[in-house]
Amino acid sequence: MLGSSARTLRRLKYSCNSSSSLLLLAKDCGVNGITVVGEHKVLPLCCNYTTTITTTTTKTNILSRRFCFGESLSSIHRWHVRSLHAETDAYLATELTLDSVVKIFTVSSSPNYFLPWQNKSQRETMGSGFVIPGKRILTNAHVVADHTFVLVRKHGSPTKYRAQVQAVGHECDLAILVVESQEFWDGMNFLELGDIPFLQEAVAVVGYPQGGDNISVTKGVVSRVEPTQYVHGATQLMAIQIDAAINPGNSGGPAIMGNKVAGVAFQNLSGAENIGYIIPVPVIKHFIAGIEETGKYVGFCSMGLSCQPMENVQLRNHFKMQPQMTGVLVSKINPLSDAHRVLKKDDIILEFDGVPIANDGTIPFRSRERITFDHLVSMKKPNETAVVIVLRNGEEHAFTVTLQPLQPLVPVHQFDKLPSYYIFARLVFVPLTQPYLHEYGEDWDNTSPRRLCERALRELPKKAGEQLVILSQVLMDDINAGYERLAELQVKKVNGMEIENLKHLCQLVENCSRESLRIDLDDDRVVALNYESARIATWRILERHRIPSRMSSDLVSNQTNSEIDSACSNH
Repeated sequence: MLGSSARTLRRLKYSCNSSSSLLLLAKDCGVNGITVVGEHKVLPLCCNYTTTITTTTTKTNILSRRFCFGESLSSIHRWHVRSLHAETDAYLATELTLDSVVKIFTVSSSPNYFLPWQNKSQRETMGSGFVIPGKRILTNAHVVADHTFVLVRKHGSPTKYRAQVQAVGHECDLAILVVESQEFWDGMNFLELGDIPFLQEAVAVVGYPQGGDNISVTKGVVSRVEPTQYVHGATQLMAIQIDAAINPGNSGGPAIMGNKVAGVAFQNLSGAENIGYIIPVPVIKHFIAGIEETGKYVGFCSMGLSCQPMENVQLRNHFKMQPQMTGVLVSKINPLSDAHRVLKKDDIILEFDGVPIANDGTIPFRSRERITFDHLVSMKKPNETAVVIVLRNGEEHAFTVTLQPLQPLVPVHQFDKLPSYYIFARLVFVPLTQPYLHEYGEDWDNTSPRRLCERALRELPKKAGEQLVILSQVLMDDINAGYERLAELQVKKVNGMEIENLKHLCQLVENCSRESLRIDLDDDRVVALNYESARIATWRILERHRIPSRMSSDLVSNQTNSEIDSACSNH
């Protein structure tokens, strides 16, 4: 790639100072491995030689068996060659992406989970994106999360164009935008996806970070490749760590290696300098393939297991593992996963789809690298199967497991959707979610109610559709006086019947035929209400607190609306 055009050579030439401008890179070797360009001698990219370079200002003897970007040169020449190489990478990356990378302007408004019938103030954010085949723009999900309005602007243009969000994958922090205006696409080129870079390979991150309005390029090398916590989606997926600065605004921009995309910039390490992360190509391709095949985001599969390493010798002996055996111990199994059908607690998983699992839970990856076996699981498509070799009571068994994306009992995010709520007798009921706990601040895992926090992080669902419903707050009224201290407790039963989710609670309350309504809470607390008086109080609170509806839209039905309207009109 280097030295492939006269334009590149001119760029390299004028990047040197006057005393060293002779040190250029050439595409082909001439006599003795040296090519003459005008008055200057140009070193080839890689050649064997023993020669002397002479200039008007200095004479340098260079003795080397092989020249590769400055190897065995004097320290000053080596510094120049490396500087030229890095600058050329950044320059070519800029040239490649000028007609592909766009700036994204997003107006968003997040829900208020303490007052779930209203949103917080809108905010404006900026990010980056780039064109991929099919007249689509790839960016980060957090760039357009909870969006109400999205605009994009291409390089060198003062015009902003309206964009629509076609698909979002919050777990992998990726999103696809489309622009209807044909004028926007004039002169735009798409970028091709490449491969996972090796360690120490150079990449250039292109985008629109804070600190300016024009396109920016930062250079870096690959530091490590491994599954990493995605902050936005709170998931563990493969990521690439680089030492290039990734700042707010860079999110969604491409990381270029050669002439292809090596990943998408998406987060940095808080409190550290020049440690950034990019989403690798396998994760990007999995996201795009799911959308192209099904028309929507399909998610990333999970086995629903919690596993313990088997690195301790006594532990391996206890479970009758042979010396040549390696694997991980199954501690918990999600009841909603297909693995719950065939696997048992204390099983030892030895292999996944023919790949041996080490005692620390890792598998081989490329040359002398290792990653956790969860990566193999996450790259499976929904409804695909995998063969799992298990050691149970000292005997090996082979099981076929169907893989699916699994949802936790307490959702870790609720982007792009309104929260559910139900109000009765000025008691506000909501399903427990991590965004609700986030309302307690950045240190929510310490400041939120401890019991709710522990359940959010540890409890598994027992059946599909299950939710933890809590009494989030008590809006004071004569009807509920004395119940204000019961806020933030989990709802267990309504009139003696265990509730499954918020919709079930709503149905039990709406269809109550008794004079008195009883609600059992955590800690054996009880709420008792006169049913008709409570219905009237519900109407009063909507008017007093300017609440548009007593329940969220996902709970509304024509039957319940007509019933409450009739009850309110009679009082």
